[in-house]
Amino acid sequence: MTRRSELLADKAAAIAAEADAFEDDYLTDDVDGEQLDREERASLRRVSGLSTELEDVTEVEYRQLRLERVVLAGVWTEGTVEDAENSIRELSALAETAGSTVLDGVLQRRHRPDPATYLGKGKAIELRDIVIAEGADTVVCDGELAPGQRRALEDVVKVKVIDRTALILDIFAQHAKSREGKAQVELAQLQYLLPRLRGWGESMSRQAGGQAAGGQGMGSRGPGETKIELDRRRINTRIAKLKREITGMKTTRDTKRSSRKVHHVPSVAIAGYTNAGKSSLLNRLTGAGVLVENSLFATLDPTVRKAETEDGRPYTLADTVGFVRSLPTQLVEAFRSTLEEVGDADLLLHVVDGSHPDPEGQITAVRSVLADVGADGVREVIVINKADAADPEVLDRLTRHEKHSIIVSARTGLGMGALRDLIAQELPRPDIDVKAILPYDRGDLLSRLHAEAEILSTDHREDGTFVHARVHPTLTGELAAYLV
Repeated sequence: MTRRSELLADKAAAIAAEADAFEDDYLTDDVDGEQLDREERASLRRVSGLSTELEDVTEVEYRQLRLERVVLAGVWTEGTVEDAENSIRELSALAETAGSTVLDGVLQRRHRPDPATYLGKGKAIELRDIVIAEGADTVVCDGELAPGQRRALEDVVKVKVIDRTALILDIFAQHAKSREGKAQVELAQLQYLLPRLRGWGESMSRQAGGQAAGGQGMGSRGPGETKIELDRRRINTRIAKLKREITGMKTTRDTKRSSRKVHHVPSVAIAGYTNAGKSSLLNRLTGAGVLVENSLFATLDPTVRKAETEDGRPYTLADTVGFVRSLPTQLVEAFRSTLEEVGDADLLLHVVDGSHPDPEGQITAVRSVLADVGADGVREVIVINKADAADPEVLDRLTRHEKHSIIVSARTGLGMGALRDLIAQELPRPDIDVKAILPYDRGDLLSRLHAEAEILSTDHREDGTFVHARVHPTLTGELAAYLV
């Protein structure tokens, strides 16, 4: 070996040792963020632990022949590496819920996404190589891409590219069952699609001019709109129609809600992160029998069921759509009428998955959406679910941080009795003390008292039924003639 060869070998070994040392340092919390050249060297890294297919494929068996093979890509701009990996694992669960096979996932450390190709041009080429090696047909990005970013990234990787928003909208479109749910999802999809329409050149034009303009001469001029303008107008017309339909459905929902308010039936709303166990909790409390699945966004159509406290006071329980980090604004707007059930509730059961790697992050994400829909002022109880699968240290940490909380397991029934007692304590009670003698021909009024008031004592006398009760203000007027 020549002297020059020895020097080159020594230099290569030194560079390799330096790279290994940086890789070890980079995965710790003590990161020197100013060394951008080193940061770039280790910026695209594989994420271990991503599954390749769902354990329970019942939801996607009918799509087996057209399951997409996807590679996930994320840009890590802030927080710890654990936060970034949790986010891309959640994206993996979303992709599998949509019916795809996750092959691989990559993360790039950047101060902000590249405005042209999201990952940066060099890393986009590396991503293309991964796509080819894995045989993928789709790339899913963990963020919302601008139309230009998506096109530019597709031009590099040569396969379809979608973002987190499009993926969530696709899941919602698969799971919506009711007329209202379908209308809300379609509205959100059209609002997402509108700024992302693409024209395809002269062949799609409706403005054929003379032969000098590439047209067929006189008699061939179109209606004056390009194809993309025509599509945009049709979408805007459809959006306006859907908004009118959803407003009409909202009127029906408001009527039912106002009827419950007139009769002073307290309402409890169940909200929380997707797949936290909200529907399981509703079934445990009421025997509602609503769909329960170990998948994201299994519930899109709200369910309202009647329940009773131990002392016989009726109340309603409403199951709502699950939330997720970076929930698309189009969906928040489309489902606003559904989420009003939460804003008008007397009590909010905020369900948290105690077995999740980042339950505090879930709580923050849900509270952010609740603030968006004006439901952040409702009295809240944190219900830490899945206690049977959670780490006791995590449960202890959550209960110390969230003072108004309770630990339950909807699957095993652990803590459900205590939860029922807590709901009974938190629900508003009638607060006006009255004593009245109701004639025997006013059985209707006595029935209302039993349904809407808190009966303290009754006594059947010659002139009627003596009742001592606590009532709401609306009932005092009807009892005025019989008060003693």
